[in-house]
Amino acid sequence: MDPRLYPQMAKVEDTHWWFAARRAICSALLDRLALPVPADILEPGCGTGGNLAMLQRRGAVFALDCDESALQYAAARGGAILAQGSLPDQIPFANKLFDLAVMTDVIEHLDCPLEALRAVRNRLKPGGWILLTVPALPWLWSDHDVTHHHRRRYYAGELRRLLLNAGFRITLLSYYNCLLFFPIAAVRLLTRILRGADHGDGRHDLNVLPAPINRALARVFAAERHLIGRVPLPFGVSLIALGQA
Repeated sequence: MDPRLYPQMAKVEDTHWWFAARRAICSALLDRLALPVPADILEPGCGTGGNLAMLQRRGAVFALDCDESALQYAAARGGAILAQGSLPDQIPFANKLFDLAVMTDVIEHLDCPLEALRAVRNRLKPGGWILLTVPALPWLWSDHDVTHHHRRRYYAGELRRLLLNAGFRITLLSYYNCLLFFPIAAVRLLTRILRGADHGDGRHDLNVLPAPINRALARVFAAERHLIGRVPLPFGVSLIALGQA
């Protein structure tokens, strides 16, 4: 990710509709798991720490990121054990094993996602869980992907094969951000037609919209927490998965 985006991400991550709704969806899925109380939780690629409070409600959080400036923002939130590291070869915290790993929009940044997922699996206790999200559908590629240094977007079948090859038993895999799919897709495709999709000129989706619009988008997106895993969502801007070691 472009390090210049971290101050803006830290500023908006608690309130921006997309981050807030993603946390609500992830939290709802974690509520369905029979995690130990308290659980030992690993968050590789924690960024500026937007998930930390949500995860800390479930146990002790050990978070890592490769960028020191991102970790400084995460440290300001307090409560988690933080360390600089990277996947697949530099996971800190000695040889500690975890009940849960959470990776929200991480592996699309990596050159070797399979090796990264295998490394995370090796740090899970037997029966431990992974919660994973990624951007979906390569044809939605946009300036946002370029600015965020994404390597790829995924189809559901690709993510399924990746998790299986990493040794996980998949218990849930679904598209999400489905209810807002058509307006988001229209904006991205129109932008690509008008400007192209590979400028990498710093454009991003991290600006907070006027409060009423931001709240409305968050409510619509977060409502999918009641659908995921219960109702098939055949398409979406992103993918979400639960796997077990």
